[in-house]
Amino acid sequence: MSGVFGAANNYGVAAAPCPMYGACFVPCVGRCDVPDWMRFFPLMRSTISGYTRLPKAHKISVVTLAAAGAAAVALGVAGNAVAADSATVKPVAWNAGTFGATQDAELAKELDAVKDKAAADAAAAVKAKADAGRKEQAASRSTDRTALKPAAPAPKKYADNLDGWINQALDIMHAKGIPGSYEGVKRNIMRESTGNPRAINGWDVNAVNGVPSKGLLQIIDPTFKAYHVDGTSWDIYDPVANIVASCNYAADKYGSMDNVNSAY
Repeated sequence: MSGVFGAANNYGVAAAPCPMYGACFVPCVGRCDVPDWMRFFPLMRSTISGYTRLPKAHKISVVTLAAAGAAAVALGVAGNAVAADSATVKPVAWNAGTFGATQDAELAKELDAVKDKAAADAAAAVKAKADAGRKEQAASRSTDRTALKPAAPAPKKYADNLDGWINQALDIMHAKGIPGSYEGVKRNIMRESTGNPRAINGWDVNAVNGVPSKGLLQIIDPTFKAYHVDGTSWDIYDPVANIVASCNYAADKYGSMDNVNSAY
């Protein structure tokens, strides 16, 4: 709407009221080139010829309105997009009854799991207690067996001489219930053989009869065999076996070797 309606403005075109918007200082050629929102703000003249400018307040207002317009356009586009997305969402079938049933099923499942765990824990505790009891009983039985079976004492050692032979023979005699003392046994040994385990009598009646007396206590073979004591040697020259068999014979005939004071 240019110079057709009035005097020339800064653009060299007549300024006159616009038939649509009133006073307008924007040149137009046969049509209006001014957006609607600009026609409500009168233009200020510039001090520079040929240049029209907006005051600062108007510039701010114009910028504000432009931003608002852009935001409105963006919201419109976004709204259309959201509406389009919403149109593609499929409805979900749901009701309070279904939700309640689902919750009950979940709770029942959790309760069953808790019960199963409690039962497993109880069974494990019972088993552990039973195992501990069995171990305690086994340990007790082992202790009892140990107490009932003390370690066997070390074998007694005897000197390999007359003193040792007499002491060993006395231990066997006492175990078998044969009487006799160290003094009585040694006294008869010294008279019969002077302590020689290989001694043999070749001149008495027994020798004449072919059964000479032998060993520490000069016993003949038939008597040795008849009064032999189990656990001793069958060798008549063995000193311990000779003493035990001779004392066994003396106990039978005289009550004890202690009672023998001469040839017997």
